Amino acid sequence: MKKNHSLLLLPMMLAILSGCATTDDLRRVRGELDYQIRTTNEKLAGVEEGTAGIKGEIAALHEEVAKTGAALSPLRGSQAEGRAELTEIREQIQQLRGAIDGLKKDLSAQSTRLTRREEEDKILRDKLDGLIFKVNFIENFLGIGKKEEGGEAAPEKNGKTAAPAKDATGKAKTDKESLYAAAYELFKEAKYEKSREAFENFLKQYPNTEFSDNAQFWIAECYYFDKKYEKAIVEYEKVVKNFPEGNKTANALLKQGLAFLKLGDKASAKLLLQQVIKDFPNTSQARLARTNLLQIK
Repeated sequence: MKKNHSLLLLPMMLAILSGCATTDDLRRVRGELDYQIRTTNEKLAGVEEGTAGIKGEIAALHEEVAKTGAALSPLRGSQAEGRAELTEIREQIQQLRGAIDGLKKDLSAQSTRLTRREEEDKILRDKLDGLIFKVNFIENFLGIGKKEEGGEAAPEKNGKTAAPAKDATGKAKTDKESLYAAAYELFKEAKYEKSREAFENFLKQYPNTEFSDNAQFWIAECYYFDKKYEKAIVEYEKVVKNFPEGNKTANALLKQGLAFLKLGDKASAKLLLQQVIKDFPNTSQARLARTNLLQIK
């Protein structure tokens, strides 16, 4: 707009300079100049006011920036401290993990040693039990052990065969005979565990009959053929002690000696085989005992 006013005044000024302008023209030019000056001053005042506002805003922004910087300064310090603490915590965690790994290794080694110790203790217990059994056996064999008191009376001598049949009158087998025959049949079929259980059941029902010594002998035999020699020895001993007049005593002593031989106890085996030869001379059991004695070095 300022440019347009200047263009309007230019002809007037030229007219004045050329001497052709009138007094009215001069007044009009002066009025236009005054108006332009006031307008320019107002615009300058407005610009100055706007500039002052902008300067105030800028100053306020600077102040806010300064405050923000001041507020951020401790935060930056705290953040640096936090990072340092976090690094330290990580190092501590790493150390703890190392300690845990070490403890795991120690625990594993300790567990291995404990398992090995338990196995060694079991072996020692087994050896101790074996020694105690051997000592008791030798004491009983030599007659220096304590005799059992209040034991069952020995049944009268019998000469029955292992598997009974019908009697002379042709009567059917009794329940006792049937139970015994069924257990013996299982033994012949090599079902040793079932046969042993059947003979044990027979002895519970018929502890003192003409078949009782045989039943006890077959129980020992079941253990022997299952290669459970220590248990077989115990069961053979029951035949000798509980049925000394029965027809299985010689067999029980012989098989007891053979069971000791299976366990590697040659000394106990010799004692028993020699007893068979002494107590039952001129029998098949004595001949077998001599044969086995010759093989023991």
